[in-house]
Amino acid sequence: MPENDQPMWPSSDEDRSSSGARKTTPMSLPDPPERAPGEAGVPKVTGSEAPKGSWFAPNVAPEPVPGLNAPAEEPPPPPPPAKQDLADRLGSREPKRPAEAGTEYIRAEPPVAESTQFIEVKQPEQAPVVPVERNVWPAEQQERREEPQQQWREELQLWREEQQRREEQLKRLDTQRRDEPQRAEEPQQPSAQRREEPQRPDEPQQPWAQRRDEPQRPEEPQQPWAQRIELRENRGGDRPAEPGERRPGLPPEPPRGVVPSASAGSLARPQRIEPDGQRFDAEATVGIERPTQFPAAFQQQPQPRNEPPRPESQPPSAPPPSAEAPSAEEPPKKRRKGKLIALVVVVLLVLAGGGVAAAMPKVSNRLGLPWAPNAPKGDSPEPAAATRQLQGPDSAGKAPTANGVKSVLASAAGNSALGQLTGSVIDPVTGTVLWDRGSSTPVTPASTTKVLTSAAALLSLDHNLRLSTKIVQGADPGTVVLVGGGDTTITNLPLGTDSPLYPGGAHVDDLVAQVKKAAPGVKKVQVDLTLFKGATTAPGWEAGDAPSTYATQMSPVMADGGRISPKDNNSQRTANAGSALASSIASKLGASAGGQATAAKDAKVLGEVKSAPLTELVSDLMVLSDDVLAEAIARQVALANGEEASYAGGARATIKVLKDHGFDVSGVELSDGSGISSLNRIPARLLTQLLAAAAAPEGKNPGTGKLRPVLAGLPVAGGSGTLADKRFDTPASQAGRGWVRAKTGTLTGVNTLAGLVLDQDGRVLVFAFMSNGSDTDPGRDAIDVLATSLRKCGCA
Repeated sequence: MPENDQPMWPSSDEDRSSSGARKTTPMSLPDPPERAPGEAGVPKVTGSEAPKGSWFAPNVAPEPVPGLNAPAEEPPPPPPPAKQDLADRLGSREPKRPAEAGTEYIRAEPPVAESTQFIEVKQPEQAPVVPVERNVWPAEQQERREEPQQQWREELQLWREEQQRREEQLKRLDTQRRDEPQRAEEPQQPSAQRREEPQRPDEPQQPWAQRRDEPQRPEEPQQPWAQRIELRENRGGDRPAEPGERRPGLPPEPPRGVVPSASAGSLARPQRIEPDGQRFDAEATVGIERPTQFPAAFQQQPQPRNEPPRPESQPPSAPPPSAEAPSAEEPPKKRRKGKLIALVVVVLLVLAGGGVAAAMPKVSNRLGLPWAPNAPKGDSPEPAAATRQLQGPDSAGKAPTANGVKSVLASAAGNSALGQLTGSVIDPVTGTVLWDRGSSTPVTPASTTKVLTSAAALLSLDHNLRLSTKIVQGADPGTVVLVGGGDTTITNLPLGTDSPLYPGGAHVDDLVAQVKKAAPGVKKVQVDLTLFKGATTAPGWEAGDAPSTYATQMSPVMADGGRISPKDNNSQRTANAGSALASSIASKLGASAGGQATAAKDAKVLGEVKSAPLTELVSDLMVLSDDVLAEAIARQVALANGEEASYAGGARATIKVLKDHGFDVSGVELSDGSGISSLNRIPARLLTQLLAAAAAPEGKNPGTGKLRPVLAGLPVAGGSGTLADKRFDTPASQAGRGWVRAKTGTLTGVNTLAGLVLDQDGRVLVFAFMSNGSDTDPGRDAIDVLATSLRKCGCA
């Protein structure tokens, strides 16, 4: 196509397609016919007088096609008579047969100029061919015949008459319904539905049910060329319609390509479907203006619907209740439903969380729930009578025998891990020796030496003795002297914090506070260590024993036994602990350390603190096996018995005190009071004699009352002191846990244990087992088994 050949639409009705020249032929338009006022007119859509060459007149006649633009060879059978009103549908009279009329096909013409003119419709001699596609329902696939054309004036008159007849029939029907109300169980027949029933709000109005007299929606301007097609169908299904049930059928389908005339009935109207599902008419246009009022014959009447039966309480004439608009109610319902679901979920989560918490042992135990682990498994037992007097060991029952003890110790005593074993077992009630193996042979005792030191202190010293520590006025103004009285348990812990190692001990801060109050402005602090004499370590000590985690050089005054950490029994000890304490006090007073000095006997006391009583000190040294405290107590024994406060003086005083109280000290050799020295020798017999005297019944032995505190300080197997860690933890010795109470002794190649146990008969047995030449761990486990065997004994 050439670029300058632009398509041009005609500006008038002249035909330019075949003239070949630019000549125009004006279209003659006759004057519109006169009509009565208010009478609707039919727009002229074409005319037969169009001059040749006009835009609306074809140059070449279309080829006649049978069934399309020409009559078929055999005309279709006539359609069944249509029911034209409510009375016909109810079968009250014979249906009115329509007048013979043919279907009129019109040719669409565009509007001429700016105005619309109305002319009479005349039957064209030959209809033009206009291709039109139309969907046809399956029920409409039947032969139709053309209805005779009727003029619109005649149809208007018929419509008015028909409306009047229908109103009369409806009045009669309402009267019948008032007289005979319809039963609720009989469903309402579709044919009895009134034409005036309001359309339900939940069902969008169908396009063919819209009344011609309703105002047109503002968003859809009425097109002047709009036409409608009336659809008629038989909804009776596959069953053929009965004579009384037949309804008006659809008008015969025009041949393909032909548009029916407006006077032939309403045509199917296109619809516009909104996004929300509502449907509205979309007027088909043919270029003519339509009147604002049209007879009901030109619109499709709404087809009756099968309605559910009305309840008996509802009047038959009342219109069905309108359904609530889903768009206005559904969102709140959904929101309420969502809130309800969320609430249920929260409640279930809370219940599930409470169930999980209640299943936990701690929670169920505290709440006392039935499934709690500590809930009673049965009925509570009957209350038993209780007495305030404790039940002591049995001393009146059957006494243990030597054979019984020998039989239970035979296997354990033969363990080769014990090396050279000596020992003794005594009944403290009768003083009878029940088992003896070399008990008179002196051997290295290790820390069981503390049994002798403690016994000598309790036998020779006042049980309420408290060791004193003082600060006195020095020789020079502004100088003070720290005087050691032998207390090694004073603690550096602040006031209000009790020492876990030495309960009831004195505090350094208390001493400093007294000095600050008594002598403000102290310039120098000196220390007096003259109470203790001799060497600071004992014969038989090794070079690494002082300072170590268990001992240090002896001094008559030191804090926390010389430990760096006041709360740790195994803490490293400080060398020259006395001088270290003097420097600490000088720092607290804002003074300087002045070294050692001897305080005057009549010097003014500026501050003084005292230790716990002797009985508590003995208990502390036995439980902790405290070597430093044991040496300090041995020196107090020496001082009380006229010996110098030294290792040798303490040893001599200890043996002397024991011998004076009737104990056999044959073969005893002591170099210290703690048992660190490897030169010490003690026979097992002496150990059992001392413990038996402490465990004897009241009044049997004159020294029993003084020796009782020794038993209180004995460690408990598996529970306290040196028996709490890695002791009595083998299968053969676990039965002794909590029953055996004994003092331990351990050196290289030495394992000793001396104490007491309650046998199966409730009798107290005192024992001393001393193993020399054994390895530490195997020998210690083997000696624990020996003590446990006595616990299993029913030795009567």
